[in-house]
Amino acid sequence: MRPRMDHFSRRDFMSGLTAAGSAGLLGLRHDPARAEAPPQTTIRFPKVPALCNAPQWIAGELLKGEGFTDVQHVQVQGPSVAKPVGSGQADLAMCDVPSLIMDLEAAELPIVSLMGVHAGCYDLWATNQIKSIRDLKGKTVSVPRIGFGRHAFVATMVASVGLDIRRDVNWVEQPQPKAMAFFAEGRIDALMTFAPAGQELRAKKVGHVLVNTGMDRPWSQYFCCLVIGNREFVERNPAATKRALRAIVKASEVCALEPERVAQQLVDRGFTDRYDDALQTLKEIPSYGKWRQYSAADSLRFYALRFHEAGFLKSSPQRFVSQYADWRFADELKRELKG
Repeated sequence: MRPRMDHFSRRDFMSGLTAAGSAGLLGLRHDPARAEAPPQTTIRFPKVPALCNAPQWIAGELLKGEGFTDVQHVQVQGPSVAKPVGSGQADLAMCDVPSLIMDLEAAELPIVSLMGVHAGCYDLWATNQIKSIRDLKGKTVSVPRIGFGRHAFVATMVASVGLDIRRDVNWVEQPQPKAMAFFAEGRIDALMTFAPAGQELRAKKVGHVLVNTGMDRPWSQYFCCLVIGNREFVERNPAATKRALRAIVKASEVCALEPERVAQQLVDRGFTDRYDDALQTLKEIPSYGKWRQYSAADSLRFYALRFHEAGFLKSSPQRFVSQYADWRFADELKRELKG
């Protein structure tokens, strides 16, 4: 089932902001209409270097407008977002679906998926000699970890064109900085990246984008990034969870409408020191502000089904979605924040 993709004009978008009571949104000011604080007034997010998570990074003032007095971005070890949320080190986080599925397959963490934010932040890069996914047969593809998110993601692309993911592709495990250097030297043939790595490759004029998940079907039709929460936090603090989600989706609308301002805020708040890369990332993700128009349930099910068919996910896709999803807050916000 494909999500509904309605026409979304600037006029419609502005109307949606007005309907949401967001006169102060574009300046990221407090909303005095929400003076009553939620029972839980501290909220913690893991701090990871992903520019596509901009709505999470710039939501601070909006979160304060929702009654949170203490907004923290905690340092975590490693690239995983699911692990610090599952352990209780963080309360909520934006997390890409492929990584989420594989982290949960490796360990049953007390995590719940809450709503989608945007689609399409990954690019599959390949050397100029490779013109299609089928051309990856016999080639070397680098992934950060064998058996985890990006490996599973690229492998399902390979399987979708009839190649054998175990025999037809040479998978090598390398950290992304090393993989990018090897790619530039021609020692590997392909790798999957997200911002700002893609900007670096583009600036060096190395290879080309074979698959853009923000533009190419079927991936562009589904959320790639969801908001996940620690299950205990969500169950104990439903009002705070809903308020936090409302702030994040409003921040997503700001990313769509004023990418220049958001890019500067990312620099000013220390999430990146590269304004041009931040701005390019924001402009290249076409789905910011369109959180109403995709289905988070369909998105999680889509990737779970793909990963199950490729042998990465042992649980049935339906059981996986049932175990790790709670869409009630998203459904309520769609009704309340009508565009």
